[in-house]
Amino acid sequence: MDAANPEAGAPTPGLFARARAFVGRLPRKTLILLGGLLALGLLGLFLIWLLVGRGLPDAASLANYQSPLPTTLRSSDGTPFHSFTRERRIYLPYAEIPPVVVQAVTSAEDKTFFEHSGLDYAGILTAVWTNIQSLGSDKRPVGASTITQQVAKNLLLNNDVTIARKVREALLAKRIEQQFTKEQILELYLNEVFLGRNAYGIEAAAQSWFGKPAAELRAEEAAFLAGLLKAPSNYNPRTNYARALERRNYVLGEMANNGFLTQAQAGALKASPIETTTGGVANRQAAVGGYFIEEVRRQLIEKFGEDAEDGPNSVYAGGLWVRTTIDPVIQAAAEKALRNGLLRYDSGRAWRGPPATIELGDGWEGRLRTAPVGAGVPDWRIAVVLAKDGSGMTLGFSDGTKGRMANGDAMRARNGSPAWQLLKPGDVIPVARIAGNAYGLRQIPEVSGAMVVQEPQTGRVLAMVGGFDVKGSSFNRATQAQRQPGSSFKPFVYAAGLDNGMTPASIVSDAPYCVYQSRSLGTKCFRNFSGGYAGAQTMRWGLEQSRNLMTIRIAYNSGMDNVVKLAKDLGIGSYQPVLAIALGAGETTPMKLVNAYSMLMNNGKAVEPLLFDMVQDRNGKLLFRADPRPCEGCLAARWQGQAMPRPRDTRRQVMDARTAYQVTHMMEGVVQRGTATVLRSLEVPIAGKTGTTTGPKDVWFVGGTPTMVAGLYIGHDKPRNLGGLQGGTFAAPIWRQFYTEAFKDNPQEPMPFIAPAGIRMVRVDRRSGRRVYGAWPSMDPKSAVIWEAFKADSEPRRIYRTADDLKALQPVQPKARVKSDSDFLRQQGGIY
Repeated sequence: MDAANPEAGAPTPGLFARARAFVGRLPRKTLILLGGLLALGLLGLFLIWLLVGRGLPDAASLANYQSPLPTTLRSSDGTPFHSFTRERRIYLPYAEIPPVVVQAVTSAEDKTFFEHSGLDYAGILTAVWTNIQSLGSDKRPVGASTITQQVAKNLLLNNDVTIARKVREALLAKRIEQQFTKEQILELYLNEVFLGRNAYGIEAAAQSWFGKPAAELRAEEAAFLAGLLKAPSNYNPRTNYARALERRNYVLGEMANNGFLTQAQAGALKASPIETTTGGVANRQAAVGGYFIEEVRRQLIEKFGEDAEDGPNSVYAGGLWVRTTIDPVIQAAAEKALRNGLLRYDSGRAWRGPPATIELGDGWEGRLRTAPVGAGVPDWRIAVVLAKDGSGMTLGFSDGTKGRMANGDAMRARNGSPAWQLLKPGDVIPVARIAGNAYGLRQIPEVSGAMVVQEPQTGRVLAMVGGFDVKGSSFNRATQAQRQPGSSFKPFVYAAGLDNGMTPASIVSDAPYCVYQSRSLGTKCFRNFSGGYAGAQTMRWGLEQSRNLMTIRIAYNSGMDNVVKLAKDLGIGSYQPVLAIALGAGETTPMKLVNAYSMLMNNGKAVEPLLFDMVQDRNGKLLFRADPRPCEGCLAARWQGQAMPRPRDTRRQVMDARTAYQVTHMMEGVVQRGTATVLRSLEVPIAGKTGTTTGPKDVWFVGGTPTMVAGLYIGHDKPRNLGGLQGGTFAAPIWRQFYTEAFKDNPQEPMPFIAPAGIRMVRVDRRSGRRVYGAWPSMDPKSAVIWEAFKADSEPRRIYRTADDLKALQPVQPKARVKSDSDFLRQQGGIY
């Protein structure tokens, strides 16, 4: 202890003691004032929490947040070919975000992102001072939001420009910083932000603007995308190149100031132009399968919901992965064949005028893109007439490019006037390139139709075409059009006959047949398409030649109750048991009819049309599998010589397998000798049936091989006469073109239809149906002896006869008088 300074050795009072001493020396009034201010401050904080902070979302809820992701469709071979999206987004984990993107974004939006704790206080003070200076003006208030605040606003709040929202945003930003790392926050941000062209997130934006993944972005490209964060529409180089260039160069300068680039590098990059793609990878969708895709979308929405509020696995937000059944090659072949058939029918007919008209002026490209006109044919384009002059007209396309159409390339006439005289600016028309920048006028057919291709063993739909083009008409005629199938329904009448004691060799009379309906309706008489009669013939011959009168007799003798029951069991439709139904007067859809044929060719096993056979969520978890059968042993660790595991066949037997095969075997004769001989040269086993309805208003062909069934019809949406078309001369050739195109690179093996147990193949005389000995069937389609399919114990009995006896047994053909339709109508009354 220092004697001169007795307090030198005394302990120093603590901070709390000194503060208490200081407060003790204050006047009482000052203490009351300070206490009141403290209470007011605490009350203010409470009121802020009560009015602003109360009810704030919990930052922890972000841990379970999932970005809206599109549903992706894969083809049957696993290749992605389409996506359902309102916000085109491809989620990218932070580890896969390239550093140059992080550098560009933080330089443009939040240079102190990795240092601050959620709020940039210096920026806030600057923004406050700027807003005070702009009071009374129309300027939008300046913000100082950090990336964390933008995450809070984008994901958990709204975009209102209010002080209350900014306070809530700041409070929530602090919570987010406490809950997540900087990398997690930046990952959320860079996968959520909108960057123009309907691209959300940096990966989708990179593909949309530059046609490449984000991992391949160069520094100047990353700077351009970072510049879009402020306002994508304001910095679109296509509409405002100068502003876009200025903004990109500002970001490059900030990257240099922050040490990510040298000044020399930044200067060189600033001198480079902005080069973006016109559409980008992300805009490319399937060029085929429009109707198939739309039907898949409808079924997925029905099963999983449409938007995020419908559940975590919704179509437009759930990020589903869907393995569809579409075969792209078969789909393209079906579309090409059907469209060519429609164009062939429409060729030579008058021009019907432009299918749509739009307003010209600024934004005409966007209006053209949304015009309800689909080109259909791959080398067609939809154009709008921009201007006309003496020699032709200027055309505009949806991508902003232009073309030229000479008057001589628009000569298709309407009421005697060529189209080039009638067209006017604003008209939307389909055109096809002739040469260079010259185009010629085309016309979308008025007649329409549908085609469905199915795998008979599984029900998987390999292709579906619901019209000329889905953009021009979203009405899917494959699944929605209720049409009369005409003679393509007859195989099911014959099946009912076979189920009720008849055989393919049974003799049926092809002669006039009339039915008294009622006192008011009178007598209804039926007739064959040709109007003539052939006398007594085999059941097989009646189906091959599509004889109406024989079909009516088979239906009557079998019982129409049995016919309509079979039609219902096969899913064709629910009908009244009237004889007209036997000739295809009941309505059905192409999809239902093709599915029924699949069951015939699958020996009567039930199948359902499948457009997708597997659905997984965004993480790969299985949500749906079309084949639910257990497969014991399929997941065995290794093979040790055990038998191959096979799932049990649990499908329902809808009809007698033997009957199904007999009908299929008879339908092979339709191709070999009957109404579909145009298909015979394909030289593969094909069974099928043509159809021509009254008028004719629709023409059909449905048929297939052991591994594929396809069916199509052609007709107007409001049924009316098609002229002289027939199923065998118009629909069957379309089917032939489809088959040739679909399998030209992968020819089908000529596999025969497999007969089920209980079928006996017997040699019979083709015309009489009688059993034959000593002669064998030949390769000639019109061989006198053929193999016929009989159920056990129903085949003709063995009878020994000489060659002269066999000759004598040949039926004597009556001299049929072929009457004209007018003669028959006058003599017999109404017809079907």
